[in-house]
Amino acid sequence: MSRKYHTVLRFFGPAWLVMMADMDASSTIGAAQTGVEFRYGLIWFLLLLTIPLFIVQEVSGRIGVATSKGLGELVRERYGPKVAYLTAIPMALTDVVTYAIEYAGGAIGFEMLGVPPMVSLPVIYILHLLIVTKRKYAEAEKVLLGVSGLLILGFTVALLERGLEHYSPILFSASPKFLLILAVNVGAVVMPFMLFFQASATADKINTIGELRNESKEKLLKLMRWETLVGALVTELLMVVVEMVSSGLPQTTNFASARVLSQLLSSVAGKYSPLLFGVGLIGAAFLALVAISMGSAWGVVEAIGVTRDKSYWIYVIESLPALIAVTLIPSEQLVNAVLYLLVVFVFVLIGPLLTMGIVSRDKGVMKEYASSKGLELAYWASAIFLISFGLLALAASL
Repeated sequence: MSRKYHTVLRFFGPAWLVMMADMDASSTIGAAQTGVEFRYGLIWFLLLLTIPLFIVQEVSGRIGVATSKGLGELVRERYGPKVAYLTAIPMALTDVVTYAIEYAGGAIGFEMLGVPPMVSLPVIYILHLLIVTKRKYAEAEKVLLGVSGLLILGFTVALLERGLEHYSPILFSASPKFLLILAVNVGAVVMPFMLFFQASATADKINTIGELRNESKEKLLKLMRWETLVGALVTELLMVVVEMVSSGLPQTTNFASARVLSQLLSSVAGKYSPLLFGVGLIGAAFLALVAISMGSAWGVVEAIGVTRDKSYWIYVIESLPALIAVTLIPSEQLVNAVLYLLVVFVFVLIGPLLTMGIVSRDKGVMKEYASSKGLELAYWASAIFLISFGLLALAASL
């Protein structure tokens, strides 16, 4: 194998995984609800979201390549602990709710395969903690790359079994429901933990793999951009796939009931679709659990100035209440909260987006890799685009 391709394989992972984790259980439910409400009508919008997704995550990856540090660490060093707290803590608080939804989504997926929640939830929890408490990103990455393939396979084959319908892929409306679903999909496409994860995971990989430390930053930057672009395209195509698989389901569909969801999918998409959809949902939930754990914990410990080897305490503190919540709260209540949580994500993004934009243009931090005027304009336009949909949905609901 040539040295060029060896470097590609060694560096590959952070950008791809953060994009696949973006297609988590909550995003899956949001995309499925989109299909239920508007059939293929928002395919155009989901594909459009590839642009701000790539632009925003490129900045996160570029920070990791240029500085070999995580976002939380940089913000604390450069702008003080108070700004770091305001950037990381809201993300951590919402992540506790996200964990609960991921556990619920994984349990629903297993139940569609015939495994009851009382068995699947402890298994998911233990496997999740075993992976993240090893405290080595490189080891966790190998597991997650395999899970990402499971995620893609499950949803894609489910669509192939169903086949395509003759619905329009372009729909516009000024109804409050339409505006809410737009905001839901925006909240699903860029989540707060993603901004922290890609920067920290990229920096971790460069710092721990000797040959990457010796590579030029220009080369690593190019590889990161290509990986981010491909990951952005794949994750949005997966959102489209889930929307298409779910189109035609009744608007009263209960996504919290594995039995109801299995029956409905069988009726519109074929007898194997529940099995395949369940596999995809498990992959989405598990991948997101690990990636969110790392992104959230790294962001918090970096912000408060604690060494990363203490981050496993954040995993436990955030995960255990979420597991308890899933076992005590009816799953339909958690799933019903998903759409509104995704809208909340849009507002939680404001702090990290602001600080990341400021860091990326700071030549004292980024040196020659600071954002050019063109990149800066594209970044702020993307940030405004994302946040505006949250405001639009809020205004429409009043």
